[in-house]
Amino acid sequence: MDLKLKISTPRYQQIAADIAAKIVEGKYVVGDKIYARSALATQYGVSSETARRAICILSDLGIADSTKGSGVIIKSYENAIAFVKQYKDIQNINSLKKELIKSVERQKKETEIFTHCLESLLDKTELFRSINPFIPFQLEILKETPHLNESIREMNFWHHTSATIIAVKRKDDLLLSPGPYATLSEHDTLYFIGDDDCMERVRNFLYPNK
Repeated sequence: MDLKLKISTPRYQQIAADIAAKIVEGKYVVGDKIYARSALATQYGVSSETARRAICILSDLGIADSTKGSGVIIKSYENAIAFVKQYKDIQNINSLKKELIKSVERQKKETEIFTHCLESLLDKTELFRSINPFIPFQLEILKETPHLNESIREMNFWHHTSATIIAVKRKDDLLLSPGPYATLSEHDTLYFIGDDDCMERVRNFLYPNK
């Protein structure tokens, strides 16, 4: 869909619909002589060709008769009602199309903004990681782990995870560089560093049944 495409009704259709609406409103009645082509063009500020096309529509739909030199004579009130209803239906459809196009345009702009923000965020994240390559991961120790109360050495932590423990938080105490003999207790928070996949490896190692 071309989002720049404008939906509009030709001017001659608008003029024909306006005349039909005046018939429906009772401003013109059957038998009235209303316009010659030149007068119609002057009243609506259009070319004589546009006026001619409007008269052709009224004539083709049986709403009016057009005889050269005699002007336009109203022929059918009922046909005018049918045309006005059809024209309004078309206008409603066109209005819905315009709203849909506007909605697509808004969504496209929002997607572009989101994509730009996401790309900017990823760029800044990579930059931050390059400046701070050792951002620690953290994981709480729960009673479900089979390694509860084991020392770091006993569980052979680095061998199984390729992650390095840099601190253990226990209640209000933070033990930095705990060493191989530190044990892990329930509700401890484990801080460790490694590559991007080490969090998954540590979680699988500490909680193999989850």
